[in-house]
Amino acid sequence: MIEALKRAFTIPELKNRLFFVLMMFFVYAIGAHIPVPGIDHKKIEMMFGGQGKGGVLGLLDVFSGGSLRRMSIFGMTIGPYINASIIMQMMSFAVPQLEAMSKEGESGRKQIAKITRYLTIILGIFQSFGMTLVFAQNAIPITFWNQILICVTLTAGTMFLLWMGEQITQKGVGNGVSLIIFAGILLSLPYQFGAMFLQIRSGTVSYFNFFVLIAAFVAMIYGVVYLTQGVRRIPTQHTKRVIGMRQTQAGGSFLPIKVNMAGVIPIIFAISLMLLPTTLISALPFKGPFFDWLKNISQYCNPGNIPHFVMFGVSVPIPIAMIFYFLLVVVFTFLYTSITMNVPEIAENLNKYGSYIPGIRQGKPTKDYLEKVVSRITLAGAFFLGIIAISQYVMPSITGFNQSAFPLIGGTSLLIVVGVAIETMQAVEAQLLMRNYEGFIKDNPKPKA
Repeated sequence: MIEALKRAFTIPELKNRLFFVLMMFFVYAIGAHIPVPGIDHKKIEMMFGGQGKGGVLGLLDVFSGGSLRRMSIFGMTIGPYINASIIMQMMSFAVPQLEAMSKEGESGRKQIAKITRYLTIILGIFQSFGMTLVFAQNAIPITFWNQILICVTLTAGTMFLLWMGEQITQKGVGNGVSLIIFAGILLSLPYQFGAMFLQIRSGTVSYFNFFVLIAAFVAMIYGVVYLTQGVRRIPTQHTKRVIGMRQTQAGGSFLPIKVNMAGVIPIIFAISLMLLPTTLISALPFKGPFFDWLKNISQYCNPGNIPHFVMFGVSVPIPIAMIFYFLLVVVFTFLYTSITMNVPEIAENLNKYGSYIPGIRQGKPTKDYLEKVVSRITLAGAFFLGIIAISQYVMPSITGFNQSAFPLIGGTSLLIVVGVAIETMQAVEAQLLMRNYEGFIKDNPKPKA
């Protein structure tokens, strides 16, 4: 990896692309510190220092690199675009018109991208308005006109980040939207490390616990890399085919099936669903004994809260929400994998192009075999993904650090950072390989007449 980066900076065009990405990161860092007008920023900091870290706002704050805690113009980062993309991806399998549009090639993809941008604006307005309601319920006064100003500012910041991500994709290296999320998570590292060393200096946590945390961090990175790069290769054989007047030779290849085909989406779905009741109830303007009881009950939906139950006169902690969160991650992993990977279509394409799996007959036996393999691989990936997801709630009890002090230990942020880093390095290596081929062609002398 280091050698690839060194060679990348020796190529002028590739060096300019990398510098463009770094300059966009610099613009993002500046915008993350420009405050939104019309709100008391000190009270926002106090809210996040108290109960905000445990809810959906805390999850959004991790993706925004602390911009939401500072209530900057990039406070929502590109969360509405991610939600819009997921909705459009799901709808492409459910709505025939969208499915047909997605198969029309470049023109269809442009239409879907246009619809996704409009949906991003709508979701951004709703999300920003919901945030103002949550702030109002936490004793942060906001007038009606300030609510409109905050919604417009945050939505405009999201659309600017989306434009910046598209520019990175065109003029930089890698996927621009993923790199924007990557930059946002890394931007929160100074705050997280500061909170961690503050605990060490105060004496509440020992240096031994710090080394335990570092060891867990390294082990988690190794596991995430293994999960991200893990692929099951199913061997395939190609029969001889007659194309025009020629007969192609039979050959062999393989069908790659990733261990984690769903990526980080199951964790985002699961944690959003778990924390949704707490967020909605806390935003309700009603008061009374019943609503106070609802708020107390909704706190148990947070996987970080472990209630104690008295059994045989002994108080026993039972992490009900954490177990349910783990099961939700597993279920969503299977659900998203079944949507994105159409096994019957893969088996049909193998049969259509004259390919087959050695020892397996074409047609239904191939489909049954692929479904069996995909189910087993997805089960292993889903359980590992669930372990990564609950690690951010398990590690505080082991190391003694507060959950807000964890640098990238959270399963969602760690998966994104490692996955984007691997994807970007693969893009750099692809650019290097392409230029090596170009150099080989240019250096090859032309044949003499």
